[in-house]
Amino acid sequence: MFHLFDLRKFTKILAFAMIYSSAICSHAEDWTHGPDSYPQPEVPKGTVTKYVWDQSEVFPGTIREYFVYVPQQYTGCEPASVMVFQDGHTYANENGDFRVPVVFDNLIHQGVVPVTIGVFINPGHKSDTLPENPWRGSNRSFEYDTLSDQYARFILDEMLPHLGKTYKLSEDPDMRVICGISSGGICAWTVAWERPDAFRKVVSHIGSFTNIRGGHVYPALIRKTEPKPIRVFLQDGTNDLDNRHGNWPLANMQMEKALKFSDYDYQMVWGDGAHNGQHGGAIFPETMRWIWRDWSKDK
Repeated sequence: MFHLFDLRKFTKILAFAMIYSSAICSHAEDWTHGPDSYPQPEVPKGTVTKYVWDQSEVFPGTIREYFVYVPQQYTGCEPASVMVFQDGHTYANENGDFRVPVVFDNLIHQGVVPVTIGVFINPGHKSDTLPENPWRGSNRSFEYDTLSDQYARFILDEMLPHLGKTYKLSEDPDMRVICGISSGGICAWTVAWERPDAFRKVVSHIGSFTNIRGGHVYPALIRKTEPKPIRVFLQDGTNDLDNRHGNWPLANMQMEKALKFSDYDYQMVWGDGAHNGQHGGAIFPETMRWIWRDWSKDK
């Protein structure tokens, strides 16, 4: 019989062995941004505008920043695809890990991603003023880690209708993507899980599918629920967090195996990184190519 310490060590070794035997792992030294993550000559540049939202009825008493990316190719004549990001500040940063506006400029120009309006939303903060650190919005965990339709209602009943007053946004769930990192990653999955009629494409970076607010139940729910029409991209690293809420690599592996068992359209990419956006950012252009792999501007 194993002692408790030995059993924990054995479980961790077994989990990582399964990861390395079943998936392609990339190493930190390979995580460099490719040309799609840098401005390219003669590629039309979209605009990013920052706003503040303090009118939420779903999350009353909160204030948050959000950013809107609009590509030059958007004319307002046809509905644009929509991609929503949690922890929007980190995705909208053109010099950060993800550099989404730059990637969108390049991939929209190449015709591999549809004309897309990006909506980068920070977590809510219960105050009259914005937090000094956008990662520290006091309502972040409640909004992102809770397993309910509340955040989906915030997006679908408040944010998108508000933006719809200015932009023509697609209502086709196959033309909508939702993305997040850490707790924002499980939040992205929850939105699609609760409302596959509204979002059917999900990107999760180092997703927190652990027991922060009950998120560890998702693998079991996926296995026991009729498959939903969701395409999901997952990314994590074998040196991700291991704390009282759970083990992040193990939780993501459980998600991967449940999605495979239930025959979902999914992709899981492993690296050896920790709890950050370096790996997910380096592969973000390829992530977008995979998410939109069957879309064609000629359709």
